[in-house]
Amino acid sequence: MEELLQTTLCYLEQNGCYLMLHRVKKKNDVNKDKWIGVGGKFEPGEDALACVMREVREETGYVMDQPRYRDIVEFYCPPWQPERMHLYTCDRFSGEPHPCNEGDLVWVPRDQVQSLPIWQGDKIFFDLLDREAPFFHLELFYNGDTLVRAVLDGRELAI
Repeated sequence: MEELLQTTLCYLEQNGCYLMLHRVKKKNDVNKDKWIGVGGKFEPGEDALACVMREVREETGYVMDQPRYRDIVEFYCPPWQPERMHLYTCDRFSGEPHPCNEGDLVWVPRDQVQSLPIWQGDKIFFDLLDREAPFFHLELFYNGDTLVRAVLDGRELAI
């Protein structure tokens, strides 16, 4: 099996909103026009926490204090390399925000996130985050943009 690409994603939380990134600026972007959190690929020698701290600072200008490690999500969508994403949330941060070169940063009320153009599998983990589910492992299998299979903590989900 192909090695998993290691990435992080974080949703900053403030006043009942998540900081979302509307991916509209990068060329050849698998997430083009989607709304996601901020994050990116591990650099050599980084672990998940170091990566998410760096990525949030680079993409937003914010420095996190005590980010919360929420889950691991694995994505399988040929021909893309399989990906293991370490998902965080954080409601304690400081710093001055700056524009992101990958898209537009917008504070979105949590109850409106599901109505945005997000990946179908993201709806599953947003529901789990909203329910304060304990740490979980989610595997998402896509055919193009279509979610064809989802497995939560080893149990097949109806999709």
